[in-house]
Amino acid sequence: MRILCLFFLLTAMSSLNAQESRAGKNSHKSDTIPFLLTEYNNLSIKAILNDVDTVQLMFHTAANAVTLTEEAIGRLKSLRFDGKTDSIKSWGKQSNTARFSPANTLRIGALTWSKVPIWENTNSGQYTDGKFGIDLFNNKVIEIDFDRNIICLHEQLPGNIQSYEKLKLQNRGELLFIEGVCSVKDSSYRNAFLLHSGYAGAILFDDKFAATNQLGEQLTITGEKTLKDSYGNAVKTKQSILPKLQFGNTILENPPAGFFEGTIGRQQMSVIGGDVLKRFNMVIDSKREYIYFHPNHLTNTPYRKI
Repeated sequence: MRILCLFFLLTAMSSLNAQESRAGKNSHKSDTIPFLLTEYNNLSIKAILNDVDTVQLMFHTAANAVTLTEEAIGRLKSLRFDGKTDSIKSWGKQSNTARFSPANTLRIGALTWSKVPIWENTNSGQYTDGKFGIDLFNNKVIEIDFDRNIICLHEQLPGNIQSYEKLKLQNRGELLFIEGVCSVKDSSYRNAFLLHSGYAGAILFDDKFAATNQLGEQLTITGEKTLKDSYGNAVKTKQSILPKLQFGNTILENPPAGFFEGTIGRQQMSVIGGDVLKRFNMVIDSKREYIYFHPNHLTNTPYRKI
């Protein structure tokens, strides 16, 4: 009887060890970063600099550096600036001078980066001290979940990805674009749109697209708006309503759309901003080849007048 019990015990332990071994092979660690979605459609994330200073950074899908505003830098204790450059271009084609701090420690949640350069500029999203981009998450799958207000970093695509719509990304020098189809009256126009979570609005057209398709004549103008880039350069945009924008099988009805009229070359990229992006939970693959969309609880909320 004892031999039989021992046999069953060893068999059970062997089975358990095998299950744990398989689980270890199939399980992948994920890092979770909470964010606050601000009233300006920005993702604000708490970060620690050099184990001393606490800042709120905007997660910016169209940025590839860590920056802090002049105002925020004025109250921080740990930054040391060793250089500056005057070759940074903004969307108005102006050259901007900026100081930089070459080597800092940055901690976000359980993740830590060392020797991080930090650049100084003038503006960031409202309620934030600066911004960082997806370059910090190189080789990671990035999941942005607006239902739970978290960013999850994975080694591979999450298990529920089959319920998402898959779209091809255009990767242009670390900037990520998707193709959309704009419907205006009886015409349809294809265009590439930069994923730009730092832009609070919905749609912003590039100059060439707006001029070629005569958007100023075809769309009803609802007003004007002054935008400022990271270095405080101001530009005015025409505001309108786009009847329909479609990317993949997803259709957006009557999103607000802005464009620059009369100054060709100032705005060289069309963008999809935070007022559209927040309506979908998104997954960006580790190679930045595809993005996956799934509607969330914000999908049918009114567009904000920002």
